[in-house]
Amino acid sequence: MKEKRILLLFAHPAYHKSRVNRHLLAAAQQVEVVHIHDLYEEYPNFHIDVPREQNLLLEHDVVVFQHPFYWYSCPALLKEWLDLVLQHGFAYGDEATALHGKYLLTATTFSPKHWPTAPPRGKTTNRATACSTSSTTAPPSITDRNRAAPAPKLLRR
Repeated sequence: MKEKRILLLFAHPAYHKSRVNRHLLAAAQQVEVVHIHDLYEEYPNFHIDVPREQNLLLEHDVVVFQHPFYWYSCPALLKEWLDLVLQHGFAYGDEATALHGKYLLTATTFSPKHWPTAPPRGKTTNRATACSTSSTTAPPSITDRNRAAPAPKLLRR
């Protein structure tokens, strides 16, 4: 079986301050089939090359978004990337097929000490930074007809 080509879209505006993302990224760099694409390094002025980014998605089998969780969302550059690159007709819509069969995962880090209220039930309450990884049940343009996309063997615990 052919190994999956993995595109890790890394988006951290303050990478030098990260306690967990640095270690996750270092581990990913050791995996030969992982292509790391640092959005803040690539687009410091937020001028995203949409055709290039769409081609990167087409060249890979698995897409992983790695980022900190800011204000109940992702960092600004990743949000801009999502809005521009995953456009109608390419990522979704009746005629969009470019991302069919792709796997989509997220690796999101957060710090419980910065939560404005108590953490959700079942989450850690210590002051260490926590990390959450998940695969998504994506729209038909990402997976085959609304079937959940299982995490590739490489990324399973």
